[in-house]
Amino acid sequence: MATYTKYENGIQAMLAGQIIAYGTTDAWLVAITTDAPDVAADDELADATQISSNNGYPGSNDTANSGTRSGATVTVACADVVWTASGGNLGSSTTGRYFPIYDDTSTTDKLIAYHDYGTTFTVATGETMTWNTGASLLTAA
Repeated sequence: MATYTKYENGIQAMLAGQIIAYGTTDAWLVAITTDAPDVAADDELADATQISSNNGYPGSNDTANSGTRSGATVTVACADVVWTASGGNLGSSTTGRYFPIYDDTSTTDKLIAYHDYGTTFTVATGETMTWNTGASLLTAA
C-alpha cells in the first residue's frame, strides 16, 4: 500500500486560501514522478521530475476531486486514475515511484500531498497502473 504524505507548503497554501479543498472549484491533478519529494521545501510541481509524457502517460491526470462538508469536517474524494502503457514502457520510464497531487488551478501548480508507492516500478506495454485513494484523499477537521 502506498504511503500518503502532506507537503508542508501545501498545508500552508490551503490555510491561506490558495488551494481550495471544499467543493469542485479547484482542479487537483496527479502525476508520476521519479525523485524523492522534499516535504519541507517542495512547493510546486516543477520541483518534481515527472516521467516522460509518452507511451500512454499524457503528463498529469485529473483526479475529479470533490470536497464535501459535514459540520466542521471537510473530506476530499478523488476518482481512480488509470494509465495504460502502449508502444513501450509508460512514459519510457523504468523508475516511476511517487504520485504527487497538486492544484492545477493555482498558477504555479501548488503541491498538496503525495503517495509513495514504496519501490520503483515499470509499466510495460499493455499493463496498467492505477492510482486509487480509496474512500477519500484527505480529511480536515
